[in-house]
Amino acid sequence: MLPEQRIHGLAAEFDTPGAIYRAAQALRSEGYQRLDAHTPFPIHGMEKVLGLPPSRVPWICLAGGLFGCAGALLLQWWTSAVDYPWVISGKPLFSLPAFIPITFELTVLFAAFGAFFGMLALNRLPRPHHPVFGYSRWQRVTDDRFLLIVEASDPLFDLEETPRRLEQLGGRHIELLEEE
Repeated sequence: MLPEQRIHGLAAEFDTPGAIYRAAQALRSEGYQRLDAHTPFPIHGMEKVLGLPPSRVPWICLAGGLFGCAGALLLQWWTSAVDYPWVISGKPLFSLPAFIPITFELTVLFAAFGAFFGMLALNRLPRPHHPVFGYSRWQRVTDDRFLLIVEASDPLFDLEETPRRLEQLGGRHIELLEEE
């Protein structure tokens, strides 16, 4: 290993969703904390087994929606009642029913922006390269294999014991992942 490279973790390949789920469950029960799973489709309950906290994206989406709603109402109130108060056909200067379509559209627009950009920020994206892409069989992971990663930052990570444990749990093609 070159001096400028660091270990990211160990990757082990599993054949079925049940196998990776049981392996992650076993590692978590033994005290491993920094686990990650890469699968071709979502596995029900895997986020709990990996110890992932609930997503904050819904709260960011809600904040974006509230900002869009408040901004739309404020903008329409300002333009109709303050900046250019013009009574047309007896319509009140602040007519909430007339403002609903724009308010709805901006609420949805800003909620969608919040969800999209919040997800990007929380996932630290865009990230053109990740150490897991160096896994020799990465293309199979996106097709029909399941990859479990034990990160080197885990307190229980050991270069000799962790690969042995992954193999005992049914992991195959165990490789060391390095960061550049």
